[in-house]
Amino acid sequence: MSENAVKKPLNKGRKNREISIAWISRVSILAAIAFILMLFEIPLPIAPSFYKMGLDEVAVMIAGFAMGPWAAAAVEALKIILNLLFNGTSTAGVGELTNFILGMLYVLPAAIYYQKHKNRKGALVGLLIGSVSLAIWGALLNYFVSLPMYSYFYGLPLDTIIEMGGAINPLITNRFTFCLYAVLPFNLIKAAINSAVVLLIYKRVSPLLHFKK
Repeated sequence: MSENAVKKPLNKGRKNREISIAWISRVSILAAIAFILMLFEIPLPIAPSFYKMGLDEVAVMIAGFAMGPWAAAAVEALKIILNLLFNGTSTAGVGELTNFILGMLYVLPAAIYYQKHKNRKGALVGLLIGSVSLAIWGALLNYFVSLPMYSYFYGLPLDTIIEMGGAINPLITNRFTFCLYAVLPFNLIKAAINSAVVLLIYKRVSPLLHFKK
């Protein structure tokens, strides 16, 4: 066997290790950024104050665009783990699980589409698909899972939560109208703002995240 034949698999193995280390490093950094951004969440006047909007999904979406859906899922999961470690939970993990699912509903459809259409139009369409996914599926998740769970763990009757929404918007009178007039537009606004920031900065930061062949 020639010396070059021996060197080839050795070089390939070393290159794979370097890529793995680089992947873990990038995912870890983006997760840390997402966690920090979570600390600056703010409420919106269209929903009760426990619904808060942040820019943490920007870091997750950038991971999904630059490194694919698996990287996005890893960043989202690490972000939640960091938040649990540093801030704990008041909902036995229900709020954190909901945050993870909502993040995936937004990021995964966009990232999967963008991987097949890597241009500005692909990014726009992907972000639109992700935004619609978050708005619709997020409202359904709140209706069937999150609101009942929040009611249970916070010790608040569901009617009280609905009344909090009704104090903001008189059209909110039951769980369905709460999701329609508070949760759905909240998620649309959150997705629109995060998407706009991704479009503004992605091309500037993406060269730092791509692996050298």
